[in-house]
Amino acid sequence: MSDHSPHTPVVDGAVIYRRLLGYAYPYRLYFVVAALGMGLEAGADTAFAALMKPMLDGSFVNKDQHWIGLIPWLIVALFTIRGLAGFASGYMMSWIGRQVIKSLRGAMFDHLLCLPARFFDQNASGQLISKFTYDVEQVANATTQAVTVSIRDTLAIIGLLGWMTYISWRLTLAFIVVGPVIAIIIVYINRRYRKIGAALQASMGDVTHVAEESVEGYRVIKAFGGKEYERQRFEGANERNRQQYMKMVATKVGSIPLVQFIVGLALAGITYMATLDSMLGTISVGSFMSFLVAMLMLLTPMKRLTTVNAAIQLGIAAAKSLFDLLDSTAESDHGTQVLGRATGAVRYEKLSFQYGRGNARIIDDVSFEVSPGQTVAFVGPSGGGKTTLVSLLMRFYDIGHGRILLDGRDIRDLKLDNLRKQIAFVGQDVILFNDTVARNIAYGALSDVSEEEIVKAATAAYAMDFIRELPQGLDTLVGENGVLLSGGQRQRLAIARALLKDAPVLILDEATSALDTESERHIQRALDGLMKNRTTLVIAHRLSTIEKADQILYVEDGRIVERGRHEELLAKGGHYAALHRLQFHGLEGA
Repeated sequence: MSDHSPHTPVVDGAVIYRRLLGYAYPYRLYFVVAALGMGLEAGADTAFAALMKPMLDGSFVNKDQHWIGLIPWLIVALFTIRGLAGFASGYMMSWIGRQVIKSLRGAMFDHLLCLPARFFDQNASGQLISKFTYDVEQVANATTQAVTVSIRDTLAIIGLLGWMTYISWRLTLAFIVVGPVIAIIIVYINRRYRKIGAALQASMGDVTHVAEESVEGYRVIKAFGGKEYERQRFEGANERNRQQYMKMVATKVGSIPLVQFIVGLALAGITYMATLDSMLGTISVGSFMSFLVAMLMLLTPMKRLTTVNAAIQLGIAAAKSLFDLLDSTAESDHGTQVLGRATGAVRYEKLSFQYGRGNARIIDDVSFEVSPGQTVAFVGPSGGGKTTLVSLLMRFYDIGHGRILLDGRDIRDLKLDNLRKQIAFVGQDVILFNDTVARNIAYGALSDVSEEEIVKAATAAYAMDFIRELPQGLDTLVGENGVLLSGGQRQRLAIARALLKDAPVLILDEATSALDTESERHIQRALDGLMKNRTTLVIAHRLSTIEKADQILYVEDGRIVERGRHEELLAKGGHYAALHRLQFHGLEGA
């Protein structure tokens, strides 16, 4: 076990495995204790085989009373030592395994929190969750169980072969000649295990992904009669997983009897050699039986060494999956500057952006400026780039061309945490955590605020009325993603969270979309108060909520095609005016 850096680039199976063992290196002292236990366990096996010689020659053949009385005690002592050594090594290696799992999961989770939005756009959540559950368990088997079997059984084989050589090097040589044949088989099996192992990891991720989508989308499934479709999707993923697993089983159970058959041929040949006249005079009954016992005892560790390759190759395939996550590029944060509380001056200068090379531009040469305390609203058709514009301000994505300035500083020059500290965000899709109402309002960096401040923010967001009616008030658990609350209630908690943050820049992405008319009126009054002395960027489909904005930008195909105040844009009779007529006059005529 070497102290290999956890950030070594993944090259091949050997490098991956060394890197994997690097996570067990901090617990090397525990491993030394476990290895000593394995050595004692292997030594006890060799001693038992060796005991056959004096037991037969001294006890049964020569009727030696000394050996007759001593051997039962030796057998008890051997099995006692073997049992204690086996417990020590097994417990220590399992302890190391759980520490490795904990370390890997912690490193993966820490890195996951630092990955850019683009990573989550490109990776299914079910596949990511599978890495934390199934894949990491395979890795633990490769670093502990497989290592235990490899060391203990290798020592046992060495000890037994050594004893066999002591008894008769000629017979031992006949046994050893089958070694290269077994080695060739194992090399082939290794390659097949790794290939099947990678496919097995992917199929398990598919199972998790389909199951997770069905849990999250159960309302749509029920509403649109999708049960049979989802059942077929899951059956397909489940069947692929079964097929890959059975390929693994077929390789595993097929290789064992093949190796045993080769060893059996060697055993038959050795038995024949031992009965030749040239051998009968050089080996005693006890020596020959001790040799046979040692050879038969070799079958078990050889069998385990053959099967342990499955765990190692599965672990390598799983480790590659985990290291792919750990090696994914984190959010770039090269900023060195820190702002106090920003005034909120925001300027976009010739900004362009696209999701990857070769894709069409989502944002194309956009420029505008918002003075401190002003409100700018983005309207236009879906997919026009409105949400991307505000996502770039929070640096969820790296800017392509152009730049965004906050208080005259390029946001790329600011430390990422400092930049996001200046911005409060309420999105169209409200995210709540399976925690209390209070913890969801005072989330993250706000966790140290007083209950009085939480109540004040919830009251301003018109949320305290329904919070008081909950079973435990602010201490009520909201369920996974707030499932125990209505859409409007979830939205008001998100607005209370933004109110509590009290940031100089506020982003509202359809912040009132889930509210009924009465709640929206209350929230709009609260937001009007919140917007005072704050720079606010609003994405809105309901034009009634942005009529008082200092500047309205009509965004289409990544470009600003119109800009101005509400009255100015209506007077122009362009895109905004047409959208306004559609919303208001269309409703009047309905």
